[in-house]
Amino acid sequence: MKRILIIDDDLPIGNMLEEALEQAGYRASRAYSGTEALLALERARPDLILLDLMLPGLSGEELLPRLRGIPVIVVSAKADPEHRADLLLGGAADYVSKPFSLRELLARIALRLREAPAGGVLRFGRLSVDPERRRAAVEGKEVRLTRTEYAILKLLMQNPDRVVTKSGLLERLSADTPDCTESSLKMHVSNLRRKLREAGAGDCIEAVWGIGFKMTGKS
Repeated sequence: MKRILIIDDDLPIGNMLEEALEQAGYRASRAYSGTEALLALERARPDLILLDLMLPGLSGEELLPRLRGIPVIVVSAKADPEHRADLLLGGAADYVSKPFSLRELLARIALRLREAPAGGVLRFGRLSVDPERRRAAVEGKEVRLTRTEYAILKLLMQNPDRVVTKSGLLERLSADTPDCTESSLKMHVSNLRRKLREAGAGDCIEAVWGIGFKMTGKS
């Protein structure tokens, strides 16, 4: 059973989340401040964290860098796009604004848990992506990628068995990589494929006409 830690000092919201998570088959635990969350993490490591930002004492922004290696979904009333982008670049896996749809939040939780790699490193054939170090490599040799190229590769490798649609890519990358637009996506993917081929990974990204892209075993 997957363990989810709710870090939120709002009692009604926390109670609602705890009940919904347990009904969905998760094991939920609570922390009401950043300091209490750190103590909870010393006792047990959750599979995912739901993090509010406006916490007593240690804020969510201050806490986030100390949660490395655990998928964190920020659930906050702060909706400024620049602030949201900073949090995603700072390590958050996702951001959900309050008030939120419980059904959507549960779907995002399921997605993040499915994406979470064992041991932290994503692997596909000769390719590896280390989210902690933001590093891509072919058989251990680093491949120099732009921020956008790295974000595209990581997302595709997090979903190795399915096609990631163009709209899905753009939605997920928009905050992290604002230079990736509908008109430039094809160019970014083309440059990424070229760099991976030159590094010895072969043609490991396949374009699915009219839909999107997926990882492929071609070499």
